[in-house]
Amino acid sequence: MNKLYFIFIFALIVTSCGPYQAAMKSEDVGVKYTMAESKYNEGKYEKAIRLFDQIAPAYRGKPQAEKLFYMYAQSYFLTKQYYLAGYQFESFVSSYPKSEKVEECAYLGAYCYSKLSPVYSLDQVDTYKAIDKMQGFIDNYPESVLLAEANVIVKQLREKIEKKAFENAKQYNTIYDYKSAIVALDNFISDYPGTPFKEAALYYKFDSAYYLAINSVSEKVEERLKSAKDAYDKYIKHSNSSEFKEQADDLMNKLNQNLQQFSK
Repeated sequence: MNKLYFIFIFALIVTSCGPYQAAMKSEDVGVKYTMAESKYNEGKYEKAIRLFDQIAPAYRGKPQAEKLFYMYAQSYFLTKQYYLAGYQFESFVSSYPKSEKVEECAYLGAYCYSKLSPVYSLDQVDTYKAIDKMQGFIDNYPESVLLAEANVIVKQLREKIEKKAFENAKQYNTIYDYKSAIVALDNFISDYPGTPFKEAALYYKFDSAYYLAINSVSEKVEERLKSAKDAYDKYIKHSNSSEFKEQADDLMNKLNQNLQQFSK
């Protein structure tokens, strides 16, 4: 009984794979196209891609090419092969600028680049590229129904770059190089005035200014404590949450105690 069952399953597999394998081996590009479209419609995108790979060069310039290259790009996209999908979507936009699919493909091409953007701690070359691509879509299709989504993605990508820049500046505070931290955090705030990391940057500038002051030679302590107090005031002015408030207030209390010795 078990043997008959396995024979049946094997025969079923062979039968189901037969037409696809035959199409793969066929010299007829029409047969390959029909099978590729069938696999695409069935959601078997990897199989569709293998056939599209074979026939894409032969179909360039033909009436079916627009549909073929759209399915080809979508197959890569739906299998999360974003580099290849981005390339195919961009090629589609360039080749078929009057297609009813051109806006969708322009957006998806840019979206693919956004998916290639790495975590903030890594090199952000691909993030800058993704911003350029998505901003290009926004500029070319200002009335698109996808505009809101595109703007959200650009905002997220820019915040990733800002996060990296903030962490780089904050690193000086972490390694106790307080003078460099103040300069780096000031530069960060100047370069990204609207950043969501501004409050944190102002806090770490105050923290750096305080510890720079108390670790200074005696003749510079008072002046630097006053500068740290100014840094606290700027932090408080731009503080919108309580994330660093308790720490900042504790540090300010210590700062005031340190300053008292200079008023005697």
